[in-house]
Amino acid sequence: MTENLNIAVVGATGLVGETMLEILAARKFTAGRVHAVASERSFGKTVEFGRRELPVEMLSDFDFSKTDLALFSAGAAVSAKYAEKAAAEGCVVIDNTSYFRNDDDVPLIVPEVNENEIQNYRQRNLIANPNCSTIQLVVVLKPLHDAAGIRSVRVSTYQSVSGAGRKKLEELATQSANLLAGNRREDGNPAIAFNVWPQIDEFQDNDYTREEMKIVWETRRLLGLPELPVSATAVRVPVFFGHAEAVAITTEQPLSARQARELLSHAPGVKLMDAPQDKIFPTPALDTPNTDVVFVGRVREDLVGEHGLNLWIVADNVRKGAALNSIQIAEILVKAYL
Repeated sequence: MTENLNIAVVGATGLVGETMLEILAARKFTAGRVHAVASERSFGKTVEFGRRELPVEMLSDFDFSKTDLALFSAGAAVSAKYAEKAAAEGCVVIDNTSYFRNDDDVPLIVPEVNENEIQNYRQRNLIANPNCSTIQLVVVLKPLHDAAGIRSVRVSTYQSVSGAGRKKLEELATQSANLLAGNRREDGNPAIAFNVWPQIDEFQDNDYTREEMKIVWETRRLLGLPELPVSATAVRVPVFFGHAEAVAITTEQPLSARQARELLSHAPGVKLMDAPQDKIFPTPALDTPNTDVVFVGRVREDLVGEHGLNLWIVADNVRKGAALNSIQIAEILVKAYL
């Protein structure tokens, strides 16, 4: 691993950016210098990096030619404006937004699923990080697909408000406190406290939201199954951190629940929690915060049709669903290719 590697974390003051810095420090990622980069609104602030404080540098003035690697997590509009500029200056960009995910010449990577595709970064000096819901889904689907072939996927997501950023976390806290105090809502925002909201992102022409279609497109691409039938319903729930998914799959070959549990118990990046008689199964609030694995439980055979399984998948969306996946990519990239 290169000892004097210089890294930029773009969006360093956001939830994901802060978590990236935390993980880089905790995993002792070898680097000469780490730059915390953000918009003008954050200029003059500092962010934590291990036991140090890093000054926030302005993105509009930042010189990417002095960095080897940049982790972008400041929104698709920012990536659209700056990521290719950084790549053109010789910096390899790992982008956590949706901006490049559908570009065929930009590898879309989940290390537990398609690590070998990382080498294709050289075409544009860019690597895309998938959607948080897709990441936890495919980490579980991959070993099942390798064993029996995935024939179809249906998934309903129960996504925490942290997936929408810090402002939505504050909205949930404020709305919850107000409602518990008996006060009426007057902030004009959609009610998320004590509610379930069946829309994440904008509706598309087919009446699915863009969030739902991201899961469809990305799952197909990551598993190398461009025609795979995938259907998704994405729902926002009043949980601070941790996404959950109810997943129904069919397989080409028979795969019992017992066989699936055995496969998942040895799968990289997966932790099996599946003893329902003892009420052992994963939940976002109790099991996922600050964890690096994807939890799976409630593994059972489907009661409709042949070769069907149902699963319950939970993960820390900010950590494994965003920051950690990017850094896992970076570790492989630096070790094998830089």
